[in-house]
Amino acid sequence: MLTALALNCTLSPSPAGSSTQKMIDEVLAALGKHDVTGDSVRVVDHDVRPGVEADMGPGDEWPAIRRRLLAADILLLATPTWMGHPSSVAQRVLERIDAELSETDDEGRPLTFGKVAVVAVVGNEDGAHKIVADVFQGLNDAGFTVPAQGSVYWNGEAMQGVDYKDLDRTPDAVATTTATLAANAAHLARLLGAQQYPGKA
Repeated sequence: MLTALALNCTLSPSPAGSSTQKMIDEVLAALGKHDVTGDSVRVVDHDVRPGVEADMGPGDEWPAIRRRLLAADILLLATPTWMGHPSSVAQRVLERIDAELSETDDEGRPLTFGKVAVVAVVGNEDGAHKIVADVFQGLNDAGFTVPAQGSVYWNGEAMQGVDYKDLDRTPDAVATTTATLAANAAHLARLLGAQQYPGKA
């Protein structure tokens, strides 16, 4: 059984509604159709300290999240769009994931090697394509593998008040893209689970 962890990088603390969480729930449900179990963490609810180390000292709650990330086969990083960019929470997550470059196994591989990363973006302004590109680049640098068509996004009408969580139904294009993301992520995770990347030692 494969597992997935979704990091919700909304700026809204619980229990506020979250368009990002709605999309996460849809992606996790789609992954479930491929025998992937998963859950999510709303990062803003935790004291994730700024920095680029795996543990930034007393009070830092990233190490507990990191343990869950490293235990999962698939990482879903989901972010809203703010001023054309990922949220500040998403940027902090990427900065903390940067520490994985110096954490390696006995064969010199980052602990993220063999793990799959997918991205989800919501917002009522432009920026989704650039956000996906930036986030994928960071996650790939840190050792994650990106599947074909491994992202999904929704852009609402610019300068309007409708959010993804306000929609009566999921748009067909989003549902189709989510299904492809899930199928390809699960397929790739199984392949990597059966045959890890070569070691560097």
